[in-house]
Amino acid sequence: MTTFLICLVALVAAYFLYGAFIDRLVGINPKAEVPSQRLYDGVDYVPLPRWRIFLIQLLNIAGTGPIFGAILGACYGPVAFLWITLGGIFLGAMHDYIAGVISLRNDGKSLPEIIGKYLGRGMHRFTLVMIPVLMILVGAVFIVTPSQILADKTNLPYMMWAGIIIVYYFMATLLPVDKIIARIYPLFGAALIFMALALLGVLLFGDYAVPELTTLENMHFNAERLPIVPTLFISIACGAISGFHATQSPLMARCMNNEREARPIFFGAMISESIVALIWAAIAMSFFGGVQGLNDFMQANGSNAGVAVSVISDTTLGTIGGILAILGVVAAPITSGDTAFRSARLILADMLGYDQKPIMKRLVVSIPLFAIGISIAFIDFDVIWRYFAWSNQALSVITLWMITAWLMRRKSRWSFIALVPSIFMTYVCSSFIFVSTQFVGLGACTEAYAYGGAMTAIISGLLMLNIRKDVKRGLTI
Repeated sequence: MTTFLICLVALVAAYFLYGAFIDRLVGINPKAEVPSQRLYDGVDYVPLPRWRIFLIQLLNIAGTGPIFGAILGACYGPVAFLWITLGGIFLGAMHDYIAGVISLRNDGKSLPEIIGKYLGRGMHRFTLVMIPVLMILVGAVFIVTPSQILADKTNLPYMMWAGIIIVYYFMATLLPVDKIIARIYPLFGAALIFMALALLGVLLFGDYAVPELTTLENMHFNAERLPIVPTLFISIACGAISGFHATQSPLMARCMNNEREARPIFFGAMISESIVALIWAAIAMSFFGGVQGLNDFMQANGSNAGVAVSVISDTTLGTIGGILAILGVVAAPITSGDTAFRSARLILADMLGYDQKPIMKRLVVSIPLFAIGISIAFIDFDVIWRYFAWSNQALSVITLWMITAWLMRRKSRWSFIALVPSIFMTYVCSSFIFVSTQFVGLGACTEAYAYGGAMTAIISGLLMLNIRKDVKRGLTI
């Protein structure tokens, strides 16, 4: 329990300490005009109360990641606590906060647009393809996952729930942000927060022993027997760092009233998500009698984290608490799915230069997105989805390098707070290519790690060379 409590306190303290430092680093200006004031359109550029924006951002970025991913990561043991805490603070929260501020100061532009501005045309073109594909995949899988959970818990069939969710997604994507999303997210947010607090109470006052971090011993749980490095850093994305988060920040940058809201909305939502992930990792390890017990349960259930969620919730929280907890688990992916489609709409609209105030232009962009998303949702795309986790972290790499470029253009002596995470996550994604059977499949051998290191050195060197050229040319932020 000591390791868990130290990590919990560190996450809370980081909001006030490291968050305040980044406030000063990015130069928060309370008097600066924000996009919702300058570009108000009543659809996407709509000022909202800070508490609503916080809940929307939290639910946008959460999905099932800080729950399912945390449970899968917990199979490696208490080392997961370390990654969630350090990753959440020094990678994830910094990544979400500064990427959000960059979008805020660039008229709320979508992620490919600001990546293109700071990393060049080539990266702009690449992310214009990569990011909408990822958004459609997220939207598609978050049709499937909540529909399956709701079908298991109710008398309504899977297809009916899927139809209801698709209709909701379409409306939430098309209608002004303050008509549906801003009105129902507080309810869903309350369910997600209740779930986390209730399970925290179970950990603190129940008869459960949370394992301590005494060794970095690798606890394997899958047939591929992948190692902690780099697999843990791919398994736990939401809760530590996730490229998907930066795709959601522009949605909220268009609704903010003041730059002072950046820390609670971007940094605060990420820290909150890390706390949710920490709690789920702890309850998963302790509920099944330790790390080995969790591994045995996951092996017996096909590594299906959803089964673990259901068993834990029903057992520890009782009938009513279990229902509310499941509502939180269902609400999280639904609220990520709708904004994934909405984010894809905005990305394409920015690319095409389409004014999104007329509903017909919103329909022109949205209908093809939903046609593709729905077709994917009703086919077996397990093989494709396996690559999403890596692709998501690869997007975080690109975003981290964009942040590094932004800080270096500001001539900040603290640019290393983004540069070091950029190199680290580049190595995680590069080494995974050589270690994992999803790609080259060399396994955890010296050659795989060496190849990953060589790829990291080449990528980092090329990007740094490009960034330094821009700085020397006097390009500003």
